[in-house]
Amino acid sequence: MLILAADMQLHYVDWAFIVGYCVLAFAIGIYFSKRASRNMSEFFVAGRNLPWWLAGTSMVATTFAADTPLAVSGFIRSEGIYYNWLWWNALMGGMLCVFFYARLWRRAGILTDMEFIELRYKGRPASALRGFMSVYGGVLSNCIIMGWVMLAMVKICEVMLGWPKVTSIAVLVILAVGYTVLSGFWGVVMTDLIQFIMAMTGSIALAGIVLWKMGGPAGMVDQVAAAPSVDLKIFDMVPNWETAGKLALITFVIQVTLQWWGGGQGGGYIVQRLFATRSEKDSVLAMLWFNFAHYVLRPWPWIIVGLASLAYFPLAAGEDPELGYPRMMARFLPVGLRGLMVASLLAAFMSTIDTQLNWGGSYLINDLYKRFINRDASQRHYVNASRVAMLLLILLGALAAWKSKSIASAWIYLMVLTSGAGFVGLLRWFWWRVNPWSEITALASSLVIANGLHWVELIRTPGFLANPLLSWQVWVWTEPIMPQLEWFYSKDAFAIRLLVVILVCTAAWVIVTLRTEPAPAEHLQSFYRRVRPGGWWGPIARSCPDVQGERAIVGWVGWFAGVICIYTGLFGIGYLCLARTAPGLACLAVSILTGGFMVWRASSEPPTAQISGAGFPVVPPAPGGSDETAVT
Repeated sequence: MLILAADMQLHYVDWAFIVGYCVLAFAIGIYFSKRASRNMSEFFVAGRNLPWWLAGTSMVATTFAADTPLAVSGFIRSEGIYYNWLWWNALMGGMLCVFFYARLWRRAGILTDMEFIELRYKGRPASALRGFMSVYGGVLSNCIIMGWVMLAMVKICEVMLGWPKVTSIAVLVILAVGYTVLSGFWGVVMTDLIQFIMAMTGSIALAGIVLWKMGGPAGMVDQVAAAPSVDLKIFDMVPNWETAGKLALITFVIQVTLQWWGGGQGGGYIVQRLFATRSEKDSVLAMLWFNFAHYVLRPWPWIIVGLASLAYFPLAAGEDPELGYPRMMARFLPVGLRGLMVASLLAAFMSTIDTQLNWGGSYLINDLYKRFINRDASQRHYVNASRVAMLLLILLGALAAWKSKSIASAWIYLMVLTSGAGFVGLLRWFWWRVNPWSEITALASSLVIANGLHWVELIRTPGFLANPLLSWQVWVWTEPIMPQLEWFYSKDAFAIRLLVVILVCTAAWVIVTLRTEPAPAEHLQSFYRRVRPGGWWGPIARSCPDVQGERAIVGWVGWFAGVICIYTGLFGIGYLCLARTAPGLACLAVSILTGGFMVWRASSEPPTAQISGAGFPVVPPAPGGSDETAVT
């Protein structure tokens, strides 16, 4: 057993926190159920009436799932602080969304980012792409995410409650689906606010107790450094050129130059909240607050616990490093706080699952069912159909959790799988030549190459294939080349695989773009007038002389200030937590200086957002889109 059975017992005070939170979540669901049932806009985007602080906090709460502290502390235990560049690199993409894409998404006036496909393109390829992506994003990617989020909570229940996996999954499914199906997006964002406060309180409380017990930051650093089998490189915030190894350095370079581009336009649950904001300005500030809270406020409580766990639970060969966090909870938290912490992680879990269900349901109903199967039903019918879709998704997510073993490996698999379509997603807003065949090529080649690389490794495992003889033959045929590629399939070489996928897929979709026709000029003109993007619109921009796109240089200045502000804030807090006061204060000073300019730039109206001329034409909604997408 991982810990003594007595350590796993929760006092009735702890259970009061847990049950109290569950009752509160269901009460919120019941309260908002009538409002959510009015129409799809209320159910999926809260009537487009969210202030920036609520939308941004909802984004942060969604990313703060139960899997995150386990995965981050696991990175620390197995690799070191610098391994968090696996997700820290995405800050640069997040800032792209702040200064280049948030306004455009809100300006588009659509219900889902899949609806954008037929707003931007036209014809059967566009329709087919929208239909496929609604299933790919709403079911495949969505259920992989729900699977690893549930897996994290299963591990916590295993350590804290002693529950078997099947019991944990069953209880979690019932809890998560109840209020989400009832309340729609209003319930999601309101519970997200409570869940974020609870989750941050719990993680800070645990980190604070750990630091107090270890004599403060300096005491923690000394004790961890003296622990058995600890390499001092775990304290490095970027890979050390002398000790990290060549593969780690190559991975870091790829992460800070290429990997972050893929999420630059936003997508999924992020843009769902941008659609739900009151105005374009609110969408920008929501995205800015999300980036600050996501990267500056949240990580260090988890990192502190991950580091400290090495002094109390040295990592043994073959041990799951992701169990270190719940083991520290069981060791350090007293009665009451232990229940608050479990409730906060349950809240974090539910804040992600409710979003995945609502967002995935929007794809299946708005972009598949309403678009292709039943176009003329009532709004109440679509809301009820959305609830049925959510039930289906939670069952598939539970199946994914049952089959999953590692949170980090699931993160990496999805990163590599989706990396090939990153650049085309960015450029479809700013280059008029991008067409549906561009996206189809990028998506298809990414799926084939990423899964091909994965399966070449997988089928070499003897006994993997149903026919033992065939399995052995595959193993024999691939054996001569595998010694040269052993490093390619190591855990640390995922960035190399990601680079291969990005380069091949980008070359493929650019070639296809130049050899196929763009969308009809009339359709592109309507899109250009409606969204008013900058970039390379050539003949379309010349045919619309009364429309001015936004200037890129203004966005890049804000982007640069934002990146400096957030990274120096992240490192400044980190240095203070590691008892390095001087560099910590210096970083925080830079963060404050650049932060003022960042906020000013983000909150300013774009200078070229106005349209000259007397009229602005009504643009029809995308086929099968929401009834409110026409802009006047």
